[in-house]
Amino acid sequence: MLRIRKLLQQAFAKASLSAGGVVAGPSKKRRLLLVLLAMFHLSGLLSSLDALMSSRTAQGSIAWIVSLNTFPYVAVPAYWIFGRSRFQGYIISRQETDNDLFLKHQLKASGVEDYILHTERERGSLQAVEKLAKMPFLKGNLAELLIDGQATFDSIFAGIAAAKDYVLVQFYIVRDDNLGRQLQQLLIEKARQGVVVYFLYDEIGSYRLSHRYTAALTEAGVKVRPFHSTKGPGNRFQLNFRNHRKIVITDGHFGWLGGLNVGDEYLGADPRYGAWRDTHLKIGGPAVLALQLSFVEDWYWSAETIPTLNWQAKAAEQGETPILILPSGPADRFETASLLMQHALHSAKHRIWIASPYFVPDEGTLAALKLAALRGVDVRILIPEKTDNLLVTQAAYAFIGPLLDAGVNIYRYQHGFLHAKSFLVDEQLSAVGTVNLDNRSFRLNFEITALMLDQSLNEQLQQQFLADFAHSRQMSYAELRARHWWQRAIARGAHLMAPVL
Repeated sequence: MLRIRKLLQQAFAKASLSAGGVVAGPSKKRRLLLVLLAMFHLSGLLSSLDALMSSRTAQGSIAWIVSLNTFPYVAVPAYWIFGRSRFQGYIISRQETDNDLFLKHQLKASGVEDYILHTERERGSLQAVEKLAKMPFLKGNLAELLIDGQATFDSIFAGIAAAKDYVLVQFYIVRDDNLGRQLQQLLIEKARQGVVVYFLYDEIGSYRLSHRYTAALTEAGVKVRPFHSTKGPGNRFQLNFRNHRKIVITDGHFGWLGGLNVGDEYLGADPRYGAWRDTHLKIGGPAVLALQLSFVEDWYWSAETIPTLNWQAKAAEQGETPILILPSGPADRFETASLLMQHALHSAKHRIWIASPYFVPDEGTLAALKLAALRGVDVRILIPEKTDNLLVTQAAYAFIGPLLDAGVNIYRYQHGFLHAKSFLVDEQLSAVGTVNLDNRSFRLNFEITALMLDQSLNEQLQQQFLADFAHSRQMSYAELRARHWWQRAIARGAHLMAPVL
């Protein structure tokens, strides 16, 4: 693929030389136009070879190859901005085993071996998930569900205020508003106290974040970096790849992850969205080191430095929950997030309930949803009535009919905007993280999920689902049939963009 990119660069260089040597005149202008058209078609041909070798699905390859050779003037720029599904050059510092957690780049072994969950009865079929994560389930953890923004940020801010050695902060969206400035001032205060503070944000999700905001952090001694999703070979022109993770860690002892970004709307202060329904998670214990490793990998990609952190595994004072931290993203060998969801659906015996603000699933997940419902599993999907993305809202309708036909129950949340990303399987397994039920989370975003084997936590999440179902309406086939033909046409048109929504 590097050779193809070099050929494209050489081709455009030749076109520039040809254009530079043309003297004004009707015939020579036509010749210049023909040269440019030829270069676009040549670029389309070479780009289609790249699409053939790098696209993850046959449908994606065919769509790009046809468009690149038929409409290269539009398709070539679109392909090099949106078309690639592999993030090149990202270094993952996890050894590919399911037994040990190692830290390369001069980091010491964390000593989590004493906390690895070995009981076959508890792990069951989840060994496949451990192999995806390249990490084991770890015992001895605190796990606390945090419902909605106020409870979440009260917990995060209290944790940061209590930090003694270091604070790691990573969000997809950070806004320079009331909540964002509260976080900023707290981090500045900790840095001035001598606590080492790392602040990592996604430059696409946080494109509105002012330089004044980050400069104030830097001036106070906070180490600030954007994720740099355009860094690396093959990534320069890409806007598709986003770091969607939300992580806060203090002293290697406590960690937070889940659906909430930093902005006033996440507290329900934006009238466009109304009440904001979200789920976050606080953890303590050995699993925090696995969460910390994900942050270190992202920081290393952005800054090419390794933070000096605490890597001594220690059981939480309260709680025995086995937790597995599963990072996923476009640099993975497999489509980790999609396989996680499919595995959960295939392993469910009695029920699987899923909450997601966006519903644009891939073919594998659609098939797994149908099969689970057809074998009698109670499959429920909770999505918002309206989202902050019109295309996503319309595309969802193209998937709902066949799922209802198979017996999947779909609920539309009415009491504000549902942004939670969680699921539960049977009576034991629960998950909270950043993964949406859509192609973007499955293939294009860097995400993080916490899986927990705990009956009590499962029951707590179940009660929250039941409360959310009470504020929802259940969809029916009659509702779909009542939609106008033009509404169905819009849904099918939006469905065509599913791979990048």
